[in-house]
Amino acid sequence: MYEAQHSVSGKIVVVGDGACGKTCLLEVFKRNKFPDEYIPTVVDNFVKEVKINETESVNLTLWDTAGQEDYDSVRPLSYKDTDLVLLCYTIENCQVLSNIPKKWLFEIKNYCPSANFFLIGLKKDIRDEKTSNVQGIVSYEDGQNMANEIGAKAFIECSAKTGENVDRVFLESAKHITAFKKRMKEQPNWFKKIFCCGLC
Repeated sequence: MYEAQHSVSGKIVVVGDGACGKTCLLEVFKRNKFPDEYIPTVVDNFVKEVKINETESVNLTLWDTAGQEDYDSVRPLSYKDTDLVLLCYTIENCQVLSNIPKKWLFEIKNYCPSANFFLIGLKKDIRDEKTSNVQGIVSYEDGQNMANEIGAKAFIECSAKTGENVDRVFLESAKHITAFKKRMKEQPNWFKKIFCCGLC
């Protein structure tokens, strides 16, 4: 029996320190190709459909943002109507992880306080390399502890270079947005009005 396809839309903003791997993550998800060179992003966005199952899909609008301090005044323009924020850090640098609560969590709580967020560990391949003995690499446990500490709805490590878990990041994001919108749809109108006011 044929079942009608049900589709919803969702907006995801990807934030984190400059050069931590945000653009590579998005490029691999978008084109299935790892970028040959580093090109700093100011603001960029694209739309891609993610199928959750045979009858449900989500049209994700994904916003890539600049992490450098020079763009601190521009980045907030990306946050309007955000459904989910991906807080990103690179596994190769403990300092970048410490910036999550110091800078990025503070920023999203200020500009989109009602949006949920995931914690995403990037460049997992660096830690997976057997020859890697570099000090300062973030362990999985450190990332999970940070996710618990800040109240992230999910914690995922991935590698744009190898492709590991890239699709999972956005599948879990799509599932979360769909589930949240279903719950909101079931709420009474007075609750929706209060919630929407909290987004203003």
